Amino acid sequence: MEAIQQIEKEVYQKSIFNKPNKKEFDRFYKVILEANYVYDNQELVYNLKDDLTDEEIANIIFILKSVGFLPFESLDEISRYIRTLENKYFLFFAYNGTGKTRLSMSFKDEAKKNGNADTLYFNAFTEDLFTWDNDLDKDEQRVLLLNKHSEFFGSRDVSSSDGKRLIETLDIDNKIRVLLNRYADFNFLTLFDYEKADENDDNLYWAVKFIREEIVDGTAENIEFIKVSRGEENIFIWCFFLAICQLAIDGEENYNWVKYIYIDDPISSLDDNNTIAVASHLSQMLKKEGNNIKTIISSHHTLFFNVMCNELKKANRYFLSKLGESNYTLTNTTDTPFFHHVSLIKDLRNAIESGVLYTYHFNILRSVLEKTASFHGFKFFSDCIRPLEDDEDKVLYTRMVNILSHGNYSLYEPREMLPENKKYFKQIFKDFITNYQFNPVIIPALTEEQN
Repeated sequence: MEAIQQIEKEVYQKSIFNKPNKKEFDRFYKVILEANYVYDNQELVYNLKDDLTDEEIANIIFILKSVGFLPFESLDEISRYIRTLENKYFLFFAYNGTGKTRLSMSFKDEAKKNGNADTLYFNAFTEDLFTWDNDLDKDEQRVLLLNKHSEFFGSRDVSSSDGKRLIETLDIDNKIRVLLNRYADFNFLTLFDYEKADENDDNLYWAVKFIREEIVDGTAENIEFIKVSRGEENIFIWCFFLAICQLAIDGEENYNWVKYIYIDDPISSLDDNNTIAVASHLSQMLKKEGNNIKTIISSHHTLFFNVMCNELKKANRYFLSKLGESNYTLTNTTDTPFFHHVSLIKDLRNAIESGVLYTYHFNILRSVLEKTASFHGFKFFSDCIRPLEDDEDKVLYTRMVNILSHGNYSLYEPREMLPENKKYFKQIFKDFITNYQFNPVIIPALTEEQN
């Protein structure tokens, strides 16, 4: 691809210099462009200098691609570009079919070209490492098989003398269980010496048997080898991945090769309420003090992308789009990439009217308050909370939202708010929609009973 020889003034200033991440642009690229493009005051255009070296032209093309003025010619090129950036967090939004999963694999393979893996990744290929053995012959022992040959589960433990793989020696069950208990009502046990029911050879497999407590004849019993739903299976695999991420973040020496964590669409089967909880828990892990691993997250889910933008405020944010067969563009998003919050406000209003309010509604309310604060130029979500007459510092309401938006949430058994918390929730919401008016056709005022 050749560098652009001439760029009109208006295009040059609006499409290149006027960027949401202008500080980063000024720091790295502005000087190079200004040194190589000369402004013609009569023609109102910028002309590329003559006699530039191939290396200088290549740098200019790279800069123009990085700001979205020129397209990238492949996903591999985008992977290499991401690796040149210094930021710690990268968020990509892209519609399905754009190439998010292929980008994650390209990014992972980029390091392998030099012989050294450096990326711990979660995508559709990660989910394929887990397959069901439904024991169709006996219909008794249904287990989730693990592909023990994958590097995802770790290499040989450096401290082990019996040749065991890392995952067999790290008490992985309890690490996963801490995470899974936030979302699910079932238990599990990892079997590292499982013999498939339909196999006659001595080949042993790794498997997971799921367990759920059920009431049988009035007595609580643990039912083993149950078949969990697809949603439950996905959340288990997600927690398995998070447990391994935690090992890498905590500095486990067998995972000291991890320099990047790449996550592609982790919440494809979750509804909006639980998406907020998953995003919140993930961001808490990534923001842990001492974590030096860079993280790339891509998603087609607008709410998940918005919550991650709110949580990882200093992340590089991009909209990935495809042009033709193989060209791609990266467009920097703004601080408020989408307006998903309007529908959320409507959902909150309907929940109040129904009288059925769950603890996760505080998560949604906090997300709406943060987005509104960002839109109006406030630093804190509490600036959008109307205080009580005797509470000028908004301490009470802010504390309520803070505490009740950071709990643990079950995806399958939501916990209803206590009556006192419902009272506070309704008051905060009523004051919010009074202070910040929305279209009354979409979000009507609360009924007399709720007022």
